Amino acid sequence: MKIKLRMQPRGEFLEVDVVKGTRIRDLYRERKQELPYTILAAKVDHKYVSLNHILDRECSVEFLDMRSHAACRVYQNSLSLIYLTAIHNVLPGATVNIANALNQGLFTTIRGGDLTDEVIDQIREEMGRMVAEDEPLRHIVLSREEGLKILQENKRFASIRLLNQYPEKTELDFFELEGYSDYFYGIMAPSAGYIDKYQVLRYKHGILIRFPNSAMPGEIPPYKDEFKLYQAFGEQTAWDKLMKVRFVADLNDRIETGDTKELMMISEALHEKKIAEIADMIKKQKKRIILIAGPSSSGKTTFARRLCIQLKVNGLDAIYMGTDDYFVERSETPLDAHGEPNYEDLEAIDIDLFNRNMNDLLAGKEVDIPTFDFMEGRKIFGKRILSVKENQPIVIEGIHGLNEELTAQIPKEAKFKIYISPLTQLDIDLHNRISTTDERMLRRMVRDYLFRGHAAQETIREWPKVRAGEDKNIFPYSSEADVLFNSYHIYEIAVLKKYAWPLLAAITREEEEYAEAQRMLNFLQFFRVIEDDSVIVNNSILREFIGGSVFVE
Repeated sequence: MKIKLRMQPRGEFLEVDVVKGTRIRDLYRERKQELPYTILAAKVDHKYVSLNHILDRECSVEFLDMRSHAACRVYQNSLSLIYLTAIHNVLPGATVNIANALNQGLFTTIRGGDLTDEVIDQIREEMGRMVAEDEPLRHIVLSREEGLKILQENKRFASIRLLNQYPEKTELDFFELEGYSDYFYGIMAPSAGYIDKYQVLRYKHGILIRFPNSAMPGEIPPYKDEFKLYQAFGEQTAWDKLMKVRFVADLNDRIETGDTKELMMISEALHEKKIAEIADMIKKQKKRIILIAGPSSSGKTTFARRLCIQLKVNGLDAIYMGTDDYFVERSETPLDAHGEPNYEDLEAIDIDLFNRNMNDLLAGKEVDIPTFDFMEGRKIFGKRILSVKENQPIVIEGIHGLNEELTAQIPKEAKFKIYISPLTQLDIDLHNRISTTDERMLRRMVRDYLFRGHAAQETIREWPKVRAGEDKNIFPYSSEADVLFNSYHIYEIAVLKKYAWPLLAAITREEEEYAEAQRMLNFLQFFRVIEDDSVIVNNSILREFIGGSVFVE
C-alpha cells in the first residue's frame, strides 16, 4: 500500500510503501534516525491522529514534532497525565488543579496533601520511573455511566457538571496510565518514554512543570521568573470568584438562566478600574513615554485609547501613536528564513529615527513625525508636525515596546512599559485548561473575517507564523513590563463562539486547515452561546473583534 509521507514542516511529500495495518508509531520508528526531534502525533488526510493510528488505506501522513503547536499540546496532555498519575501514587486522594501557563510551563496546585520537599521529590521520582519504563498511555472509550463513575470517584465535580449539561455525549474519551484513568480532551503520546524532557519545581504555593516548546523543541527553555504574570493570574482568579464563575459549567449555568448582563458589566467595570489604576501610576511616577506591547489580538489599540482617556481624567493630555509608522523602507525590510519580508523583527523598525523623534518631543521641540505608506512601502513626511508640553505623555503601541533595544537612547526614567494579553483563567475542569493562545486565535479569526475579508482558513494558516514572531519578539520581554494588563473577559468565548463556529464548521476535510478547525470545534463544543451581545459597551476591548467599537473603524 502506498502513502504520501511528509516527515518535517514544509518538507516534500515522499511516496512510500507500507504494509496495510501498520501503526504510525512503527512507521516513525523506521525513520527516527532521519529526524531531528521526537514525533508526537500526525496528520492523516488533514486530521490530527495519535501515533497509535492504524494505516488501512492510501492516504497522506504528516509527522508532527514540537515545532507544531498541535504536537506541543500532545506533549502537555501527556506530561499532565504522567504528573497526575505520580501524584495519585504519592498522595492518594489529593486534588490537583492544572491552573495556567507560567514560566514556560504549567502552574499547578495540590490540595489534600502536605507538599513538602520530600513529597515533591517522590512525585519527581515517580514521573522519572514511568518515563524510564516507557509505560503506555492507553486511550480508552467508556460509556457515559462508566466515565461519570470514575469522575465521581476522583472528585472531578466540574467535569461531571459540564457533562450533565451535554447528555447527548454517550461515550467519553479517557486515558489510562498504571491504573489511573482521567478524562482529557485531545491526543496523547503512545507512551511515557516520548515525554523525556521536563522539570518539576516548587513555585509559590504550588508546583511548576516545565517542558520544551515550539521555539525550543529539543530542550527546556531557560528559567525566567514571570512573577507579574503569576500575580495577574491570581488577580483574575479573585475576579472569577467575585463573579462566581470558575469553570465552563458555571458560565453555561449563567447563560442558561439569562444571567449574563451583570456578568458583562462587572467584567467591564473591573477593566476600567484597572486602567484607571495604571493611569494613576503613570501620573504619580511622572512618566512621559508609555510603551504598550502584547501578542496578537490582545486588544492593544482599544486599551491604548482607553488609557489615553483615563490619563486625560488625570489632567494629562496624552498623544497616541504606533511604531508601524517607523518601518524601514520596504527595500531594507529584513527577510525571514523562507526569504519572505519579516515586518515583525526589530530590524524592520527605523530605531535611530524613532529614538531621535521621541527625545526631541521630550525636549519640547517640534517634530516631523513620519506616516508610513504601506502601498508605496516608504515613510512620508510633512503630514504630522507635533510638539508636546512639558508634562504631556506619549502613548506608543508596538510589538517591540518592551524590548529595551527599541528605546535604548531614551532616558529610562521617562519610560513606563505595559504588557497586555488576555490571560484566560476560566478552565474546562480541574485538569483541562483553556489556552490563552486559543482565545487569541478566536479573537483574530472573528475580527479578520468581519473586518478584513479573510477566511478562517487564512487565519489558521498564518497563525504559526504569528506565534513564531511572538515567541521571538514579545514573550521574552514580558517581564520587562512595569505593569501587566489582562484584557480577557470571562464571558467572551461564549460570545466569540457565535461568530467563529460557522466559520470553522465550513472548513472541509479536503482543506489543509481542517485538523485545526476540528480541534477548535472540539474545544468550543462545551460552551453555550451568548446570542445577545448588545449589552457590551462600545469601548470594550471585545468590540475590537466583534464590531461596534468606538475606537476601531
